[in-house]
Amino acid sequence: MKRALITGITGQDSAYLAKSLLEKGYKVFGAHRKTSNPNFWKLHHLNVYDKIDFVSFDLLDSKSISEMLDRTNPDVVYNNAAQSFVASSFDQPLYTSDVTGSGVIRMLEGIKKFNDKIKFFQAASSEMYGLEKSIIKNENTSFHPISPYAIAKVHAYWITRMYREAYGMFAVNGILFNHESPIRGIEFVTRKISNGVAKISLGLEKNLKLGNLSAQRDWGYAPEYMEGIISMMAQKKSDDYILATNETHSIQEFVDEACIVANISNSKIESSKKNFRLHDVQKTKGSYKKAKRELGWSPKTKFKKIVKIMVESDISRWEKFLKKEAQPWDLGT
Repeated sequence: MKRALITGITGQDSAYLAKSLLEKGYKVFGAHRKTSNPNFWKLHHLNVYDKIDFVSFDLLDSKSISEMLDRTNPDVVYNNAAQSFVASSFDQPLYTSDVTGSGVIRMLEGIKKFNDKIKFFQAASSEMYGLEKSIIKNENTSFHPISPYAIAKVHAYWITRMYREAYGMFAVNGILFNHESPIRGIEFVTRKISNGVAKISLGLEKNLKLGNLSAQRDWGYAPEYMEGIISMMAQKKSDDYILATNETHSIQEFVDEACIVANISNSKIESSKKNFRLHDVQKTKGSYKKAKRELGWSPKTKFKKIVKIMVESDISRWEKFLKKEAQPWDLGT
């Protein structure tokens, strides 16, 4: 039985990834921070919590990483662990750099010493492109990061490539453009919207305040992206791939579509300057041509369908909440 280790197991991506790997017959280990009080609601939501072996570790501690590898002895490592919030990275730039950037060096160095045949996946980000001016980004597009988070991700990207090229390790960068689902964290704008309009539709709130509504993103469906990264790791040679939809929609479009699904007026959604990011990427758009050509991967779920899935899910959660029905959930607070 193949053994997969997923770091950052409490996140959206890791939950869907764990579910897919379990269905494919893998033994799955889920790693979470030693110092955190982990919230496993996403794993409970997908009914996979009881099927995962958990291990704690610390990306800031090389010894902790070595102990984790020794305990799990994986065939493949999916590194989803990071300080993953762009806005928070401005408040915690050094911590973000050390965890999201240098933490990947510790991971790769630990793998090289323990067993350099272990396959390694690094969750890269479309934020790395930042202010780069190309309309559509591909695997050869230059990076121009504009946040501590994006800079740390660029650091991790090049370290991953270096270990592949210098040591011959199987190391992949998956450059994932925005990807959403009903288990997206409530701190992300898409869930803020789906959760907010759900509460308004049920009379639990009167309005919702957001930030920059004109920002545009390339939004895909998270479960499909996890299938894409599994395909990356099944290749004979490791390489870097973009997963995206080649479509761009504004946050205002997301709001408008969410309001249609929830049957409320979009006048209840407001933009507030205090919610703007300090330094924001205005538009992202990625090409998945390489992934389609080499992995046979392409996005299936369209933008409007993603919005519908998320809004209907949050409405259902709040209806259950009002009925006092138990459910795994972040409670939308």
